[in-house]
Amino acid sequence: MTPHLLYVGGEDHHLRIPFMVSVRDRGYRVTAASSGDAKPFRRAGLDFRPFHFHRFMSPLSDWRALKSLSTLLRELSPDLAQSFDTKPNLLLPLAARAVGHPGAVRTITGLAWVYSSRSPLALAARPVYRALHRMAGQSTAATVFEMGDDQAFFDRHRMTGSRGLVIPAGGGGVDVEGFERALAKSPPPEQLREQLGLGASEVVITVSRMTRQKGIATLLQAAALVHRVRPNARVVLVGPRESEGPLAISQAEVERHAPYVIATGPRSDVPALLRLADVFAFPTEYREGVPRVLLEAALAGLPIVSTSMPGCCEVVDDGRSGYLVPPRAPDLLAARIVDLLRDRRKARAMAERSAERVRQTFGLKMIVDRHVALYAELQARSSRLGVCGVDPIRSAFQDETARSGCFRAGDPTKSERR
Repeated sequence: MTPHLLYVGGEDHHLRIPFMVSVRDRGYRVTAASSGDAKPFRRAGLDFRPFHFHRFMSPLSDWRALKSLSTLLRELSPDLAQSFDTKPNLLLPLAARAVGHPGAVRTITGLAWVYSSRSPLALAARPVYRALHRMAGQSTAATVFEMGDDQAFFDRHRMTGSRGLVIPAGGGGVDVEGFERALAKSPPPEQLREQLGLGASEVVITVSRMTRQKGIATLLQAAALVHRVRPNARVVLVGPRESEGPLAISQAEVERHAPYVIATGPRSDVPALLRLADVFAFPTEYREGVPRVLLEAALAGLPIVSTSMPGCCEVVDDGRSGYLVPPRAPDLLAARIVDLLRDRRKARAMAERSAERVRQTFGLKMIVDRHVALYAELQARSSRLGVCGVDPIRSAFQDETARSGCFRAGDPTKSERR
């Protein structure tokens, strides 16, 4: 029988479609559940189920999402269900625990707002999130991390569960061939420059949610400093603002920096926009995983200036394949942007090294290979335990009691006893 995988994510889950299609091509049946638009999944021939949740703290909404996900697990009964993003990484294991499904896999793509923000609310939420992650770890077959720093943090706070491993860019990697095809099909940079009113300006671009935790306020300050010494430079902000709640950068803040800052809102032609730029800036203050936009910027041939946050350090080798600066340091961010605009030869060399690193370390094939190996390991473990006369899928993911010996046929699992 073809193993069935359920992938659960948020509104940007469609970015993992190349990963899902590649896994499907390895012989798996794939279903995607997301709070985003169904159309991209259906165009790719993927079974899609809507799964709505609130990105921000909302206990009532979370309870409804937990019930919805529990229903989805009962209806689909997948062999494995893998979650991405902060809320699904808590909700999926808890839903699996509620319905007795033993095959939950979490993908930790960074430590998110709770561990990035220094606000009183975030500090107060940390003990709660640790408790929830410990509970989730008890119902998780495996936890995939994008980088070792995050696994060490989870291990230190006893949140990992029984099986933890690092897969670089475990959130899906980057489809190198697909991205290069998109670049080849994109309109000439001159055409987009005219549409955006950029003319022959030097272009610094970022692709991000327009929030304070992503460092956009810092980038706006840096843009003013860059403008003083490079008056022909323009900073282009690509990404959503209105949907970002109380942490969003206001329209008035952006307009104060016109005309040298241009906000496009969300766009579907990101590869083409990257190709028209001269420098990619990523001022995040957020404890995220390996940012996909950095991988794409590198493949587009852009030199990168980023903050020295853990996920960014996985991509950028400071001084060799780009520059790293501390978060919330607009003067240093501006200085490095200006360095790259002034020394184009050095900028090109950095961009070439960055692109090569991305191809070797974060390419889609390698990421899929590692995941398929994990799935095979879990399936093999299931088969070994199944010899004992227990349901093989459930047995594969039991806790230490199951691993200590075989259940008798018909013996209830711990979740059933509860």
